[in-house]
Amino acid sequence: MTAQHTESDRSTTGELFVSSARARRIMRAERFANATELIGVWLLALLWIAPLAYVFWAAFRRTDVALTFQPFTGWTFDNIITVWGMAPFGRFYYNTILLVVGLSAGQIILGCLAAYAFTRYRFPLHNLMFTLVLLQLMIFPEVLLGENFRLVASLGLADTLRGIGLPYLASAFFIFLLRQTFKSVPVELVEAAEVEGAGRLEILWKVYVPIARPTIIAFGLVSISFHWNNFLWPLVITQSVEARPITVGIYRFLSPEIGINFTALTAGTVITVLPLLALFLVAQRAFIQNFLRAGIK
Repeated sequence: MTAQHTESDRSTTGELFVSSARARRIMRAERFANATELIGVWLLALLWIAPLAYVFWAAFRRTDVALTFQPFTGWTFDNIITVWGMAPFGRFYYNTILLVVGLSAGQIILGCLAAYAFTRYRFPLHNLMFTLVLLQLMIFPEVLLGENFRLVASLGLADTLRGIGLPYLASAFFIFLLRQTFKSVPVELVEAAEVEGAGRLEILWKVYVPIARPTIIAFGLVSISFHWNNFLWPLVITQSVEARPITVGIYRFLSPEIGINFTALTAGTVITVLPLLALFLVAQRAFIQNFLRAGIK
């Protein structure tokens, strides 16, 4: 009996030693993986922010030292002041804000109505129409550039803010995204609203929209960023200062045929991106929370 107990104790001790060694190896592997992941995240963050940091660096430097690393000399605000005086930025900002706000509001309103219809109702050619919406996700906007130009020009909307916004007024991506969110709304909530006498639009506003608010806000942020920075279509459809957004305006004024002033161009870039950057920094936590909630849904 004593020998059996001794062998059993040795076996148990050996298993504990092996388990302890395995646990230490697992912990070391986890620490190594966490450190590798952290280093990778920092590298990606540096790669992402490096171009933006350099734009800000060059925008506030004299032309003769803009491309050199001399951090204690050559700083100036003259580039920003000069560029601001070269172009009617007040008009460009007005056009851009009006375009972005109008487009985002239109996309959200039309997207909510379309997603609500595709979610709640069955009507003739329902599946075919939704398939056509999905097909739009497969087509790049640049492919339709010529057709959009002909359509807008035939409507007499060329060189207008309405002409810039018309091809983007309905977003297939938002309709699809919101439809998937609406399908997760419990049927009991809809039935309770119907029992209380709520109409169709009232059900949409009081039942569906509150549940889908994170998705709507997340899309609104993406829409604002995209249309603020959109360049190709506004460049094609506009010819006058009165209709140009800030991206096209800065290009027209700072890219003459004789050459490009690099510091002036970076100063113009700072003027262009600064409102969006400030908006993100001020409301960063709300942005991230809404994106996370939209992803969870």
